[in-house]
Amino acid sequence: MSAASTTFRPRRSVLYMPSSNAKALEKAKTLAIDGVILDLEDSVAPDAKPSARDAACAAVASGEYGKRELTIRVNSLGTEWHDADLAAACAAGPDGIVVPKVNSAGEVRQLVAAMEAAGAPEHTKLWAMVETPEAIFNVRELAAASDRLAVLVMGTNDLVKELYAEHVPGRAPLLTSLSLALLAARAAGIAILDGVYNDVKNAEGFLAECEQGRQMGFDGKTLIHPGQVEPANEQFAPSEAAVADARGILEAWEAGKGSGVVTYNNKMVENLHVESAERTLSIADAIAALG
Repeated sequence: MSAASTTFRPRRSVLYMPSSNAKALEKAKTLAIDGVILDLEDSVAPDAKPSARDAACAAVASGEYGKRELTIRVNSLGTEWHDADLAAACAAGPDGIVVPKVNSAGEVRQLVAAMEAAGAPEHTKLWAMVETPEAIFNVRELAAASDRLAVLVMGTNDLVKELYAEHVPGRAPLLTSLSLALLAARAAGIAILDGVYNDVKNAEGFLAECEQGRQMGFDGKTLIHPGQVEPANEQFAPSEAAVADARGILEAWEAGKGSGVVTYNNKMVENLHVESAERTLSIADAIAALG
């Protein structure tokens, strides 16, 4: 699978919403988010999980979320809730099923086989959370394990816990893990989302982390608070200047065909610059199409 072979879908802002909270599910319909993760895992108490499962599936069936990408995060493999969560999610047919703590290519194939056995529609993709040292060591094979795997989601809180690391500005303890997962996603031609930012009142820190994630190459960021949506959308969208440059590069390339050397703003333009410009414009167009 190659990145060029798939239609780009914006995932600048993907917000976790506890499916046990009816107000939160209603709120998600009004937010300018690219995607929603209807959560059945960490944000839902054990005794509320069955009703949260029903609520998440009802939300998917409602048709009330517009163009937002809807996914359901099930409980992880081996938990008492996983099988029922997966069966219900497959029957509901969201855009994606998010599975925590996926550690290997074998687990990806196991999950895909279970989805197919449960009758998941073709449009329902697997999103695998990468949040353990084992997953990081296996991430290249994991990312390429199935065509049904569409997105890697970084579980940075769990990674920090598993590494006995600390949450620090700049995320130095996580950079190796983030980079390896990003390389694996790009090699497999799939999307990858950065992890959450915990201090919801620290707007400056959140912006810095979004900027870091964008510069590294992440497609977007997972969020835990509605106040993080607008900054994430802005940070992970091409700027007006970037769009103008992309158009200029493509115009220069077309105008200079056959001349041997093409330049734009006194810089040499090669095929790789053209491909980057085309990607920038495809992202901008896809975002504009969301309205």
